[in-house]
Amino acid sequence: MLKKISLLLFVAGLLIACNNDDDTIAACNEVANVSSNTVTDNSANISWNDASNVGSYIVEYGITGFPLGGGTSISVTDTSVSISGLLGNTTYDVYVQTICSENNVSMLTDVYSFTTSVTPCVAVTNVNLSMITDTSALITWEDNTNTGNNYKLEYGASGFGIGSGATITSNNTSLELTGLLPNTDYDLYVKAVCSESNMSSNSQVITFTTLAIPVIPEFRPTLSELNLYVGDLENIEITPYGFEYDLHSTLYTDYASKQRFFVLPTGEKLTYDGEGLPIFPNNSIIAKTFYYNNNETDLSQGKHIIETRVLIKIDGSWESGNYKWNDTQTEASLDSNGSIVPVSWIDANSESNSINYEIPSSTDCFTCHQNGGETVPIGPKMRTINFDFNGSNQIQQLIDNDMLDGLTDPTSVSLLPRWDDTTVSLDRRARAYMDINCAHCHTQGGFCEEQSNLRLSYETAFIESSISESSSSILARIQNTIPQYGMPLIGTTIIHEEGVDLLIEYIDSLD
Repeated sequence: MLKKISLLLFVAGLLIACNNDDDTIAACNEVANVSSNTVTDNSANISWNDASNVGSYIVEYGITGFPLGGGTSISVTDTSVSISGLLGNTTYDVYVQTICSENNVSMLTDVYSFTTSVTPCVAVTNVNLSMITDTSALITWEDNTNTGNNYKLEYGASGFGIGSGATITSNNTSLELTGLLPNTDYDLYVKAVCSESNMSSNSQVITFTTLAIPVIPEFRPTLSELNLYVGDLENIEITPYGFEYDLHSTLYTDYASKQRFFVLPTGEKLTYDGEGLPIFPNNSIIAKTFYYNNNETDLSQGKHIIETRVLIKIDGSWESGNYKWNDTQTEASLDSNGSIVPVSWIDANSESNSINYEIPSSTDCFTCHQNGGETVPIGPKMRTINFDFNGSNQIQQLIDNDMLDGLTDPTSVSLLPRWDDTTVSLDRRARAYMDINCAHCHTQGGFCEEQSNLRLSYETAFIESSISESSSSILARIQNTIPQYGMPLIGTTIIHEEGVDLLIEYIDSLD
């Protein structure tokens, strides 16, 4: 009986064992050969092999060392997945788990690691300059992409080769350049530095020009100290703050050539005051440089600069000073006494000329530049500059440059004729010559107001000018260079033959 019971129990156990084998679920296998391809600075493609091809997987990834369950999980049905939004130059761990059914998943694969490439440094944008002075400039730019805050600026004289300029670094998106040269063109490039081995391309070239050294409205011992010129003084290159002008009819000074310009204080303007002189603001400077071209037929032979006469308006009154140039043409010194300078040159007719040029003293300058006991400019009257010079009408240039108040249309201003323009009537040419050469003395308030009845301003009616009554005296004086007798009274040592011929013809026409 005991043996029978034991046999039954064995058979029953055997039957139970057989039934359990029939119901056993097959294990979910891990995938194989996890790998990556097309890894960039912010993405990667991950793939693997699955012989059973169950078609459902969970991929978990994160920065190397992340705890399982703490990464980012993605469910996919293919044997590959594209991961994006990654950090550049960063190592990531990846695990893949097979999903055979809801209750049957594989073990995680062994960790697979990959490293993203370095994120390229992106070029900065919107590079701008401001607060430019004669020696400095403020540079700003934008960088909304790169994670680093380091930048490299390279700059140099315009046209410099990249790599040969001066460099400076910044950890902000702005930088002030200092120690620049005045009145100089510069090129500038900015690049982002994400790391020493990862820099952006250069920004587009930024070109700027530093301001000239500010002009000094004071009579300093030497001309160079006034900063009226830039570069080598002998080149007499006018400061950018200057306005060069010319006169339609010009004053005769022993056939000397003249360079004329004025400088207004920053932000100030001339004020229109009729067709005569405009009103200059305080600290204005008027400069006139006298020189001879060594050879009028070959200007490459250079020039001999004699003097620079300067007027400065100080506290409402004009003051004058005269700068005599040295023999080497490298400097001019303030000289109130006047002097004589021997000059030789070849004129436009290839003829040689020599004179003893007389630089006027301060007293001489006041003689011609006075009116009513005060020093006044002579040349830059509105009616003497209302013509084209340097490419356009001079008054229009002043209007366009916002340098003149009170006038919007130069056509409303008359123009003093050129005395040597033979298309103009004889009387108008002669009166224009006398206006520019003589009228500053022969006018109300002028030096000769009480010594002579002549009134030689162009606007003065002929009947009021006393020209006819004084014709004999005029002819005698213009053909004479005797000091204190010949006319013009100051500034000439030789007769102006063309001017004398004009006035003789004019006086003769009055008979």
